[in-house]
Amino acid sequence: MRRPLILTSAGVLALSAAVLIPAAATSDSAHSRTAATTPSCSTLPVPAPSGARVDSIQVIADPGGTKTFPDQTVTDVPAYCDVTVVLSHPGAGDRVTVKVMLPSNPGDWTGRLQALGGSAYQAGDLNGSGLAAGVKNGYVTTTTDAGVSQNLIDASWGLKPDGTVNTGLLKNFASRSAHDMTVVAKNVARAYYGRSVGYAYWNGCSTGGRQGYQEAQSYPNDYDGILAAAPAVDWSRFAIGTLWSQAVFNEERVAPTTCEMAAFNTAAIKACDNLDGVADGIIDTPRNCHWDPRSLIGTKVQCEGQELTISAALADAVRKIWAGPTSPNGRQLWYGPNVGADFAYLATAGNPFIVADNWAKYFVAKDPAFDTKKLTYASFYQLFTQSVREYDRVIGTNDADLSAFRDAGGKLLSWHGQADQLVPTKGTVGYRNRVNLVMGGNARVDDFYRLFLLPGVQHCGGGTGLQAVDPLGTLVNWVEKGQRPATLVTATTSSTGEVTATRNACSYPQVARYVGHGDPNQATSYRCAIK
Repeated sequence: MRRPLILTSAGVLALSAAVLIPAAATSDSAHSRTAATTPSCSTLPVPAPSGARVDSIQVIADPGGTKTFPDQTVTDVPAYCDVTVVLSHPGAGDRVTVKVMLPSNPGDWTGRLQALGGSAYQAGDLNGSGLAAGVKNGYVTTTTDAGVSQNLIDASWGLKPDGTVNTGLLKNFASRSAHDMTVVAKNVARAYYGRSVGYAYWNGCSTGGRQGYQEAQSYPNDYDGILAAAPAVDWSRFAIGTLWSQAVFNEERVAPTTCEMAAFNTAAIKACDNLDGVADGIIDTPRNCHWDPRSLIGTKVQCEGQELTISAALADAVRKIWAGPTSPNGRQLWYGPNVGADFAYLATAGNPFIVADNWAKYFVAKDPAFDTKKLTYASFYQLFTQSVREYDRVIGTNDADLSAFRDAGGKLLSWHGQADQLVPTKGTVGYRNRVNLVMGGNARVDDFYRLFLLPGVQHCGGGTGLQAVDPLGTLVNWVEKGQRPATLVTATTSSTGEVTATRNACSYPQVARYVGHGDPNQATSYRCAIK
């Protein structure tokens, strides 16, 4: 939880028509090209997805090499075609950019498509390194901006000038544009190479993870494999539920410093670190940590030269934040962060989580001046129920019936850090448990959907835990070779690139447990167990 291009206009055609760039000096049909002939980047038909119009196309032949992007540099990129398609939807007043990059030489293409998801309020990064990296690895790679801002935290597009919600752009962001992008990218690949995509993969985290789950739920035939990390599913609940701490702080009349809040996690980690048999400063399975924050009452904490004492009110506030939001009658509404996850984003007094704050302002209250810092238990509940009532069917992304995706042969590989400080891990676990209930139990669901929980890993990576190693490759092997991933390889790597520790994350609900002997930094010293 991520800049648009100047495009040449090619006019607006009917929904079933195609836009063509002026033909180069070739008489070959786009659909009769073979791998023995290098196609031309200058001529590509792009049929419009259903319900959309193609407004313009720009095609650029790029020689590849070393490509520098705002997030990183990618070396050894083969020559590629850079295709930019602008779509619109009648009545929506939108302008949606779809980027497709594909290796110019058919011999550099593996036959695979990789679609890249977004972060926060960015549907996809048009200028990120992921597109070029995908091409380097033999993929036709694509992403879209959904017609909304490229600024990660800008949700102002959600309101029209008259103060009403921009339902067209919200629909794009929620689901429509990811599907449209998929249709466009597959058509571009087929037009260029003269053959269809062999395998299509989704790759996203956070908002990108939510988009992947939405694809599985709403467009089950789009992707053979979906890699969806730290997915912000149940968006209409998540995007208000993560404001719960503001109501708690106000009602309990506490305004703790960051170091006071950190003291609770420090104590919890100390108490629960060894539950997995290894003392490594990580709570391996937070659901098994039952440390009571009230045991810290009266403890002295040094905060920027001051000595502060943990109060009973603050300890109770932390307990309520970890437990997650409830209704006035005590019914669980959503989930709190895991014990051990940094409080900085979801639980800082007077500084609400920006993604949730903007959802409340622009979509629920429909008032940019709405102040979530003043929430009470009553006003939080009102805001939460309104969000669910108005948007659950639009962007909830919580349909637990994945039978169509399963029947289409799709595979969903999902991972979530146990120390995620932005999207509560328990939201993903809760969704998986509901899928189990709807679809016949864990064993049956494991046939097409695997979830891995990574101890000590933060949102989309980072943290003190071992990081996921090539989860996309794991998914490809599952889809194409039938290799079901009982575990997901994780590792710690030094600044010089040396692997210093390895461990296999186990498929949920199993967890990795130290066998009692052997090097705790080696994966062979652990086994998967239900505990």
